[in-house]
Amino acid sequence: MTRSAFTVALLWAAAVLAGCTSTVVRDGKETAPEVKAAPDPQQIKRAAATRLELASLYFSRGQYNTALDEIKAVQQTDPNNPAAFNLSGLIYAAVGNMPQADASFQRALQLAPGDADTMNNYGWVLCQAQRYKEAEAQFQQALVQPGYRGAARTLRVMGICQARDGRLEDAEASLMRSYQIDPGSAETAFTLADVQYRRGQYERARFYIDRINKSAEQSNAQTLWLGSRIEYKLGNLVVARGLGEQLRKRYPQSPEALAFDQGRFNE
Repeated sequence: MTRSAFTVALLWAAAVLAGCTSTVVRDGKETAPEVKAAPDPQQIKRAAATRLELASLYFSRGQYNTALDEIKAVQQTDPNNPAAFNLSGLIYAAVGNMPQADASFQRALQLAPGDADTMNNYGWVLCQAQRYKEAEAQFQQALVQPGYRGAARTLRVMGICQARDGRLEDAEASLMRSYQIDPGSAETAFTLADVQYRRGQYERARFYIDRINKSAEQSNAQTLWLGSRIEYKLGNLVVARGLGEQLRKRYPQSPEALAFDQGRFNE
């Protein structure tokens, strides 16, 4: 949708959500306001969806207060919209208001008990708050929902949380399942290699990190530095230096390039 078209849609949505009245003047005298007929439920749903899309856009840009204003406008006219509570949970978590984030996600799940996407989002928020046991419960619940298509994503973030909790073996198992579902995910391959590196499984870690570093589009400062450290651990110092030189050339100002220059291979 173009910006102008989106603006028109938003103005229409605001009109539908707010409702309107008009004052009628006859023979120079003002009469009582005429209340227009309430919009039909489908109009309300479409208008709410437009404002919800706008709230999501503001959220992605870090404009959290503006995003919340849009969410509140939706909730005033469509108070049982689970998507609005799901998004508000993410926004409240982003601004550090965990009690309100909890309440929002719990309300979203009351309205849509089988919504695996909400469970995934809530689990990730709980993970970031270091509430790992609660987070895993949400992830596991999402994974058993019939027809859920986001299993690879949920397994990946569950693996990340397990690693943060120091459960590296469980993390590797979750990430392997994610990789089997979506072997093209560079994020999953990197996280899996990082966990295997931390477990001392350098040969296995090399397999996954090499698949990323062979692609200029997928590799970055983090992947090159991890690859260099893996090769260093395997005793392949020439390869380790080669990856480090790529890192220095492509990302000279990165923290990873500084770590390479300082020889911090054992971090």
